[in-house]
Amino acid sequence: MTTVIAFIFMFGLLVFIHEFGHLIFAKRAGMLAREFAIGFGPKMFSFTKNETVYTIRLLPIGGYVRVAGDDPEIIELKPGQHIGLEFNADGNVQKIIVNHKSKHPDARIIEVERADLDHQLMIEGYEPDEEGETLHFSVDRKAFLVMDEEETQIAPFDRQFASKSVGKRAMQLFAGPMMNFLLAIVIFFIVGIAFGVPSDKALIESVVSDTPAADAGFQKGDEIVRIEGNAISGWNEFTQIVRQSPGEELDMTVKRNDNTQSLSVTPAEVKTRGTDATQGQLGVRRASEKSFVGTIQYGFEQTYNTTTLILTNLGKLITGQYSIEMLSGPVGIYDTTDQVVQSGFETFLQWMSILSINLGIVNLVPIPALDGGRLLFVGIEAVRGKPIDPQKEGIVHFVGLALLMLLMIVVTWNDIQRLF
Repeated sequence: MTTVIAFIFMFGLLVFIHEFGHLIFAKRAGMLAREFAIGFGPKMFSFTKNETVYTIRLLPIGGYVRVAGDDPEIIELKPGQHIGLEFNADGNVQKIIVNHKSKHPDARIIEVERADLDHQLMIEGYEPDEEGETLHFSVDRKAFLVMDEEETQIAPFDRQFASKSVGKRAMQLFAGPMMNFLLAIVIFFIVGIAFGVPSDKALIESVVSDTPAADAGFQKGDEIVRIEGNAISGWNEFTQIVRQSPGEELDMTVKRNDNTQSLSVTPAEVKTRGTDATQGQLGVRRASEKSFVGTIQYGFEQTYNTTTLILTNLGKLITGQYSIEMLSGPVGIYDTTDQVVQSGFETFLQWMSILSINLGIVNLVPIPALDGGRLLFVGIEAVRGKPIDPQKEGIVHFVGLALLMLLMIVVTWNDIQRLF
């Protein structure tokens, strides 16, 4: 149950922060944000505030902010169509009843001759049972289309995504990943304040039982000062040597209670996931120290180092050095979260930071349907001086989404196989 709660909290926070970035910059740019959703699939919970419907959906595989302009459900009013009109106090159309007009006895029924809900905000038509001149109706900027008794607010063109400048659109798309990086920095700050920042020295905080370090006699508070007679500059050099020496015995000099002593240890061989390579592992945790200035530096450094590592691994995946086995879906992330939770709250926070950075990076990859893919089209528009045909762009994003879903199925199947 602890793992379930931790996973739901972590998933919800990461997706919420990402989509909140999109939402805030959409509203700042004057776009109509129709829906802010956590998850996909059927609605489980929803409420409306400030023109936006906030929903929690069944499938925990992401989220989205739906901005006006990407609205396949918006009904286009066509000549000859019978609709019902309801008016506000100013005499402007407030609701456009598309069907089930009998449920709105006060609505004025007209047959449409012409309608423009994007620019002119008007409807022209006549009453079906009466002959006479064409009637002209002005439509309120915040009028609603009512289809199957569900209301959808219209969006004048100046409130649609496509109407905004290249810079505003690019910022709205980039804001989601940006918020994930900022969240990672904040979480690393919290870790530093609550648990301290890692010591620059090769100082051991704890030793994991039943590991090479425990068998060799390492203890909490030991500082590794030499390996194979060579002085060690700090923790990074220590771990680098260990990782590069799987199965090789190493002679280490440790400082313990102002005395030094020699210990011999053979790092365990651990296979790197998704590759045939192995690396060494001892089973020790790095010591920490409290420092406010160090905490600020730690937050930015850890975010930078994690970003660099993920980009490096992504590059190896693209070039074929790593296989698809390196990837994890929701099942794999849940399994790892279960192991992380057992290691303590500090490890869980660090894991959440890593996932937040990973979410930001993946969304910036120029794959259709992701933020990076949409940013690519905005960039192409900036270079060409005119946008790409929306229908062609929509097809590209649809194909990209289908391929992503296929990849998700493959990755999830691999995760399930690993579990059993």
